[in-house]
Amino acid sequence: MQLSGPDGLHTGGETFRDRDMEVCPMVSHPSKVSRDFVLQMEGYGLATAEILYRMPDHPALLQTYLWQEYDLCPRFPELNRFLEFWQREIEGRLHSVRVAHSGLIKPAELRTVDGMFLLN
Repeated sequence: MQLSGPDGLHTGGETFRDRDMEVCPMVSHPSKVSRDFVLQMEGYGLATAEILYRMPDHPALLQTYLWQEYDLCPRFPELNRFLEFWQREIEGRLHSVRVAHSGLIKPAELRTVDGMFLLN
């Protein structure tokens, strides 16, 4: 196999391109990186939302839906877009949304060692 530029891998007349893979703009040679990694490098972190909503046929009952996507904290544009879609297209009325966010690329956490123990 040989790399053939921005349109993907070229092998014997076939060109393969995965929609979740992009050419990395930070590298001078053609390189494939995942969409998730590119988002993390742009400051996105993994956001998880626990959405409680009322059952359409039984409004006294609450149902849980978990949503997870890469998003920008603290404004959460992707989550807000999803919640706008929910209110516009889905019958279950929202009760509450609880959000957790983690920047996955961050400095390593280092701790000093307090002592050394030898076991025989």
